[in-house]
Amino acid sequence: MQHRYPTPQEIGIAIPGHLIEQRFCSGFLHALKGGQIRKARELRLSFREGYRAGKLYLRELRRQKGILSFPAQGRVKFKNVA
Repeated sequence: MQHRYPTPQEIGIAIPGHLIEQRFCSGFLHALKGGQIRKARELRLSFREGYRAGKLYLRELRRQKGILSFPAQGRVKFKNVA
């Protein structure tokens, strides 16, 4: 099954004039798909701003649906010193 993700324009996010629209949309889509920033091309300003907008949109969408976000889980190792 193929998913359809909204574009920033469809949900009312205005792309600032100083950013490259194609990169902004790529960053936005990358965030909606759950990706992480790992490559050098993803560090460019337009991509980062689109990624940030996507993450903020997801946070608001989850809040509207009542989905709580829990703190990150970690592991703790204890050393027995005796």
